[in-house]
Amino acid sequence: MISRRIIRIKVLQVLYAFYTSPDKSISNSEKELFFSFQKTYDLYHYLFDLVNELSKQAESVIELRKNKHFPTEEDLNPNTRFVDNVLIRQLKENESLNSYIERSKLSWANEPELIKKLYDKMISADFFQRYQTAPDNNYHSDKKLIERILIDIILQSEDLHLLLEEQSIYWNDDIDFVVSMMIKTMKRFKEYTRENHSLMPMFKDPEDKDFAKDLLRKTAINHDELKQIVEQHTFNWDVDRIAFMDKLILELAISEFLFFPSIPTKVTLNEYIELSKYYSTRKSSNFINGILDKALKELKKENKVQKAGRGLIGEDNVSK
Repeated sequence: MISRRIIRIKVLQVLYAFYTSPDKSISNSEKELFFSFQKTYDLYHYLFDLVNELSKQAESVIELRKNKHFPTEEDLNPNTRFVDNVLIRQLKENESLNSYIERSKLSWANEPELIKKLYDKMISADFFQRYQTAPDNNYHSDKKLIERILIDIILQSEDLHLLLEEQSIYWNDDIDFVVSMMIKTMKRFKEYTRENHSLMPMFKDPEDKDFAKDLLRKTAINHDELKQIVEQHTFNWDVDRIAFMDKLILELAISEFLFFPSIPTKVTLNEYIELSKYYSTRKSSNFINGILDKALKELKKENKVQKAGRGLIGEDNVSK
């Protein structure tokens, strides 16, 4: 689930804290890094559980209306298409989701007002009304409805964003990524999917987990060498006035050039230029692109960039 891009972002954030705090323990920073991954994985399950809570809210509303003193025909014979949604039933019964929620003690029990706000927003949405009144219903429409709830209701809720920020500082930048992973997960669900169907693992494979640890450690341990390379290729700039985040992005990229033979240099260039658009100044991406291009050409001349296997992909194009 945790993509290479998210790994790079989290490492960047942890290294920023590492260099700007008095605690210079790489071991502690590594623990912080993997704790942040765990919190992202928590959010993935927590938001799936939020979908279930919206369904429970709908069930509660139906029961309240049935028990009114003078129920209408509609109250007594409600539209149950949403509460009967097959994908929601699969999520409610999913053993992996339920055991994780219970083990992690994640709960929406103290947030009835938020659940009600999200529910009211959902039932007033055009896409929800169309779903409820469509002449035909099938598993595909059930699944598409949940996608729209995630994108148009949950992802757009300022109240939810504020609550998540209050609950964990690690969730500030995670919700967009987590929702995209939830949608990816749901695409693997079929109408016949049973309760023992697994959700996404935290890491796709052990290689990604090792990459996270190695990127943090190799960049921190080789900080002096990486800093010197950055300074060599920014000699026309006032180094002290270059944003610290830009320097850190450059160091991480150069670390990948030098110490990660299986990662193509073109991938590294694209990833860190993209990161700079979100985590540095407006003009940083062009600056970082230019510096990395110069540094890579020089490092290749010095035969310091040694790629192998998958790392050789695109090398002819990059070196021209």
